[in-house]
Amino acid sequence: MTPPTDDIDSGCPLLFGRVLDGNGGGRIIEWAEAQKWVPAGPNEVIWLHVCRTEPGVQQWLEEGLGIPESTAELLTSDATRPRAFRDGETLVATLRGINFNPGAEPEDMISMQLWSDGRRLITLRRHALQTPREVLAMIDRGVGPPDAGATITLLAEMLITRMSQAIVDMNSVLDELEDDDPDEHAEAMLKRISTIRRNCLGLKRHMAPQHEALELISRDAPSWFEDDDRREIAESIARLRRYLDDIDISKESALVLQDELRARSLASSEHATYMLTIVAGIFLPLSFLTGLLGINVGGVPGLDDPDAFWQVAGLCALLFVALIVVFRRLRWL
Repeated sequence: MTPPTDDIDSGCPLLFGRVLDGNGGGRIIEWAEAQKWVPAGPNEVIWLHVCRTEPGVQQWLEEGLGIPESTAELLTSDATRPRAFRDGETLVATLRGINFNPGAEPEDMISMQLWSDGRRLITLRRHALQTPREVLAMIDRGVGPPDAGATITLLAEMLITRMSQAIVDMNSVLDELEDDDPDEHAEAMLKRISTIRRNCLGLKRHMAPQHEALELISRDAPSWFEDDDRREIAESIARLRRYLDDIDISKESALVLQDELRARSLASSEHATYMLTIVAGIFLPLSFLTGLLGINVGGVPGLDDPDAFWQVAGLCALLFVALIVVFRRLRWL
């Protein structure tokens, strides 16, 4: 079977559609048939994955599915903060996943809106998202979810599971930075650490509301949402909570490493300044003496003495040794 793609035909908002048979499989359904679909059996459920930016999507939601205007606007809007609510026997939610598209950063989250009444499941997205395509591949192999509740649960679970890869990648970078030589790559290391901290903040800011949305689904889902689905959602919530804790740990580790690098850089700078101060303290009296003897006025001692130079040089050497001794006794050296 052809691998699922996320491409759309011009003028058709449907990315893919399947009619679930209740046993883990499903048949392909096209856009024309999907708009007039009615269940042929008690276990049939239709799942349509739609590009919400295509023209006519909101109108289809309102007129074709009977979704209230305010809900249809939410499903097609750019208000992508994770949330969920129940409207009678329908469930509406907005979830977010990691953006693994080329050139994207982990904190560039992708949103996915969903609406379901138990017999129909509509998921909507703006940018390509890998999770729905993975679930679709499972259905095409006959090992997918049997109904709408299980599909929603699996989508939420896989969105959360993909977070672990981003966290593992960040921790791997932190481990590499801890083993790197800060004296040679301090500036590059600080830049990478700042990127990790920014990613951690972005993940925490986007995923923390998803925790609340999943809790609402688990607590207040419609009756067609089975007990097994609620338990799976509870497991996903627990996993998300652990990931959020891991993000906090990664952020603190990055902060500790960043502070250590900055402290080492500051200590190196302070040591250089200290050594320059010591050198200046040693040579300042010598410079004063030689400058005093070099003034171009009458009466300078030794002006006519051929041995005066060596006498001054010896005096400077004695003064240099005396200053070294004094500095050592003061523990400046």
